[in-house]
Amino acid sequence: MKIDSFIFDLDGTLWSSIEGICAAWATVLSKYPKLEKVVTPTEMEKCMGLQMNEIGKKLFPDLDENFQAKLMKEFCETEQGYLEQHGGKLFPKLEETLEKLSKKYRLFIVSNCQDGYIQCFFKAHKLDKYFTDFECSGVTGLPKGENNKIIIQRNNLKSPVYVGDTIMDADSARVAEIPFVYARYGFGNVEEYDYVIDSFEEILTLGL
Repeated sequence: MKIDSFIFDLDGTLWSSIEGICAAWATVLSKYPKLEKVVTPTEMEKCMGLQMNEIGKKLFPDLDENFQAKLMKEFCETEQGYLEQHGGKLFPKLEETLEKLSKKYRLFIVSNCQDGYIQCFFKAHKLDKYFTDFECSGVTGLPKGENNKIIIQRNNLKSPVYVGDTIMDADSARVAEIPFVYARYGFGNVEEYDYVIDSFEEILTLGL
């Protein structure tokens, strides 16, 4: 199969920002002691890949939707300020691999994150030079599969693949009718995929 581009998920595929997110969220929650809530890395890992309103419902099911929305807005602002400055944990050999890929393919990111989150990844780690375009649910209000379609159409892609680590990522590739590369080193557990990698740099050996 001859492909022309890679569309990447972000969390669990290119980096892990869980440590920074939990630190930022602790700052926000300290303003609301009555909530008596601590968001642990394990809880946050289970939220990766969800849209922000879904995360609010999952972590704060007893709060009304308006307060959930208020909290999530504060979380996003605090989290982005932290990640823009400190970044996250890049998976091993990420930049070296992106550099090699970008010489042969066009690279993209599609994530279920809020607007500004992908930009934090770019700014903190100076990796935007490898990517042509990106999209997220925080901008479009659409699920990942539809955002894959937007990227494909907007950039006139003929034969892309999607790389991600969760069932939601696999589903998004299916919606966009493109092959799925399962990043097994990430946060999810996927049983149906077209290709699989156990480290990011393995993507260079797929022979696509």
